[in-house]
Amino acid sequence: MALGLLGTAAAPSAVADQPSPGQLRVTVGPARSQVNGFAAGPASNATCTVNKITINRFSECEWVTIHVDVIKVIDGRPVIEGTVDFDVKHQMTLKTNSANWSEKFHVSKARTTRAGKGVAVNIAAASGGGTKASVHFSQGHILSSGAADGSVGYKTSIPPKKINPKAKTKYTYTFTKPGYTPGTVSYDSAVYRCDNYYGSSRTSRAGCAIPEVPTAVSMVGLARIDEGIRKLRARGGHYGDPNGGKPLHWMINKRQEDANRKAVCPRTAPPDMQRAGRTSCDEYPFASSYEGGTHLHANQREITWVKVQENKSQGGRITAWRGQMHVMDHDPFYVIA
Repeated sequence: MALGLLGTAAAPSAVADQPSPGQLRVTVGPARSQVNGFAAGPASNATCTVNKITINRFSECEWVTIHVDVIKVIDGRPVIEGTVDFDVKHQMTLKTNSANWSEKFHVSKARTTRAGKGVAVNIAAASGGGTKASVHFSQGHILSSGAADGSVGYKTSIPPKKINPKAKTKYTYTFTKPGYTPGTVSYDSAVYRCDNYYGSSRTSRAGCAIPEVPTAVSMVGLARIDEGIRKLRARGGHYGDPNGGKPLHWMINKRQEDANRKAVCPRTAPPDMQRAGRTSCDEYPFASSYEGGTHLHANQREITWVKVQENKSQGGRITAWRGQMHVMDHDPFYVIA
């Protein structure tokens, strides 16, 4: 007795049914994520590397290779009658000013042997975190007939002042061939997150980012603040330093922020600072980071007395940076000084 089935092997990070007679059997490789450095501003598309997910703050390239075995089960033993090998390249670009975006993907022409000809594919995509994904593709595409292109549209519902849960896209492939049991395989995109944190009932400030990619805010031009950070780094302070230091992590917790500031900033400036008009305490790392206050050893932090206007300018700069780069709770970041 002979049964037909399709077996697939894919990389990276695929998920499949448990093997059993007449069903899909899958060999998978783990996904490997590669970050294209920190981002000081919205960047161009991430570069592509085969069998890797390459990301920056606002884009992802995922290049997947998939192998399909066309199998007959004869007297209880699987016999490979043919193979299919192809790759899929996804290019996803998020938007800083909208929670709706699109993704393009390219399915290469398959390399086949024997019964591998005639295998067709359907592609589906699903998201979460308030985002809905819809695939546009010529379903039932015969892989050996040539290359094919498709896209995924994303629409996100998010009210003002809100941060949606992190989400990712799950891509699912279903392979068919007359006389054979269909086979399926799936894998995931990088994690993304959408927010409308700075939005209002009148104006949406919605946008999305890949939160694991560090961004950077510049203190250059804020003379005393910049000087204080550079002096700390000259003494060995490395947190937040984009030149080999550990990243800081943003914190959205007003009560803890106030506690962090009080833990390191005296109530009044020293007399010499008062005479110089530098009466505002600037702390580093920022009180609004998880490394703020006394969470780090004393040799990894500092305070600088500055003029009130300089501290206000810093606050405006940080708010603009957070809005542009969609920096939310626990997001990693660096400080340029």
